[in-house]
Amino acid sequence: MTVRVKPERDINLQGHYAGIVTRLAAFALDVAVAVTLYALAGRVIEYVMSSLKGSEVSLRDHPIISAIFLALLWLVYFAYPIAVGGRTLGMSFVGLEVVTKTGGDVDARHAVIRTIFLPFSIAFAGIGILIILINRDRRAFHDLVAGTAVVYSWDARAARLRFLAKSRPDGLPPSGA
Repeated sequence: MTVRVKPERDINLQGHYAGIVTRLAAFALDVAVAVTLYALAGRVIEYVMSSLKGSEVSLRDHPIISAIFLALLWLVYFAYPIAVGGRTLGMSFVGLEVVTKTGGDVDARHAVIRTIFLPFSIAFAGIGILIILINRDRRAFHDLVAGTAVVYSWDARAARLRFLAKSRPDGLPPSGA
């Protein structure tokens, strides 16, 4: 079996604005992780509070506290990794990075603003997300407000090395493997 790797394509896309499909894939992964973290953290909080109080405590019985906790978790999950490394876990998997509209690193202020306005992009039938399709720089509503953009970003050196490691014409693995 031969793996066809096109490092030129990968390297040439690096730094270009990310498309809607890749961004939605990253967002779906991030939502799955955030929901899982919320469920696990909620159970831990319920357990600790039940132990301290001596009776059963359920976040389901306190919807306002639960909503505040979810909003804080959402803010921390999305804003902190973007402010520190320019990407969330989902973005890392699909090779995306958030940068300022001029291409610089995103600071905490931009990351928080972007995260706060993300739900507004989704609201109103997702029109804030769909504007990615008509903008030349593929920025959603929350990117426009925060002054950010999402670009393809992965290790170009690794793409070159994958090309060098492809199978030999005789079907045998590369030498040294």
